[in-house]
Amino acid sequence: MKKYTILLLLLTAGVQFSCNNDLDPTVYSNLTNTNGYQTKSDAIAAVNSIYGRLKGPVVGDNFSYWATRHFALTDLATDLGHCQYGGDPGQLSLGTWNAANGLLKEDWNAMYKLIANANSAIYNIAPMTGISEAEKAQFIAEAKFLRASAYMDLTDSWGPVILITEANLGNPGYLDQTPPTSVEDIDAFLIKELNEAAAVLPVNYKKSTIYDSNDVGRATKGAALTLLAKLYLRSHSWQQVVSITKQVMDLNEYSLYPSYNGLFKESNKWCSENIFSSLSDANTNGTELLNHFGPVDHPVVQNRWQYYTVNWDFYNTFGDEDERKQCFFPEFMGVDGLLHKQAPTLGAEPPAGEFYMPDVSTRKYADDETTTYYDGHSVDILRYADVLLSRAEAINELSGPTAEAIDLINQVKARSHAKLLVMADYNQTTLRDAILQERGWEFFFEGKRRSDLIRMNKYDVLVNAYHLRVGEAAQIKMPQNKFYTYPQSQVDLNPKLSNADRQ
Repeated sequence: MKKYTILLLLLTAGVQFSCNNDLDPTVYSNLTNTNGYQTKSDAIAAVNSIYGRLKGPVVGDNFSYWATRHFALTDLATDLGHCQYGGDPGQLSLGTWNAANGLLKEDWNAMYKLIANANSAIYNIAPMTGISEAEKAQFIAEAKFLRASAYMDLTDSWGPVILITEANLGNPGYLDQTPPTSVEDIDAFLIKELNEAAAVLPVNYKKSTIYDSNDVGRATKGAALTLLAKLYLRSHSWQQVVSITKQVMDLNEYSLYPSYNGLFKESNKWCSENIFSSLSDANTNGTELLNHFGPVDHPVVQNRWQYYTVNWDFYNTFGDEDERKQCFFPEFMGVDGLLHKQAPTLGAEPPAGEFYMPDVSTRKYADDETTTYYDGHSVDILRYADVLLSRAEAINELSGPTAEAIDLINQVKARSHAKLLVMADYNQTTLRDAILQERGWEFFFEGKRRSDLIRMNKYDVLVNAYHLRVGEAAQIKMPQNKFYTYPQSQVDLNPKLSNADRQ
């Protein structure tokens, strides 16, 4: 958004911001449904409040949803993630989560808070008379896209969930206990919503008549189409994926950024590869990504936790020529005076002067150019490399290896100087495995790994294989663990959310 700042003016009741205990807020006015939603700025504030929910409510508490915690569900609980600590993230890393897991609860709450803001915005903007029809259509389309993204994440994680829209807000009994809606029905709703949004949203905001400037970070036609392609990818609707990815490519709006590591620099807020991202600025609305992903005892990237990391098995799968292998902190002389590095063998004891790290932290959200405690890394929720690899996957499922499918994969590989594929070396099955591996290398800790493994029927196979190799229990069972357990707090509120087949 403009200056990468999301205005968090929340128009829904019952939302509280955390603040310093020694400060008592002074209330100058009250914003209600009767004196709000009168002007264009009111509508923009309502839409901006939805974008704000992609992160967290305020600086100092910006580690919700796409600002950190979502990655615990999507990557930590897979074959590539690792957490050396216990508690909630440790459970997800080991595959031993249950309904009491706090990260499950917090991510669920964050997604539904975004949905609540979107529902409120759509409900109240629709009858507004103080804005033009074009402005109204634009604002509602943005809200629908954002709501659809949250429902995609909810159904990826929990499958059937409670579907609530703006239509429910006019029903006095909308808070009554209701059963979850099937994934198939939610998908049908999202297909309609995303098609409607794509028909309205602009390709970009360079010449917008509604916003004052090139307001990068807002939902676009490309974002709506890409999310729709991801929805069809999940349901194995291969022909639709091929068709929609072609539409995204034909927009001629996106291209791969020249450098993989440069793509994730804090200074690179927005580039040609970004389709939809959550944007931050360290000085105004910084997140705590760096704290969770940064290395412990590093001489430059200091005061970090090495909390969400990659396991050594996954790190070792990268080829030495692959630039993506440089996106880690595999060895450094720590401020503790010890050489931090990988153990030569499992269970080896380090000699004097060395420390064997249990896992390896990534530079993706912790580059050594960051100097502030809070950081301003963008989180790329949708980017062009995903369009290329999704298209390659769909083509392979329809036709087996083709020249186009191999070329799409090699475009992504070539950017990182990785070894290219040769079509003669693959059949449909082996290319499917190669695409899954490529997606792991390309998108680690970008919120895609668990859904990729589940889509390709490899979740239990690969996750359990890793845990067994390092001497841990094989905890993942399918289909029982295809979806997470509903948070216990939600089951207590609505017993129709049953964990009987998820424990």
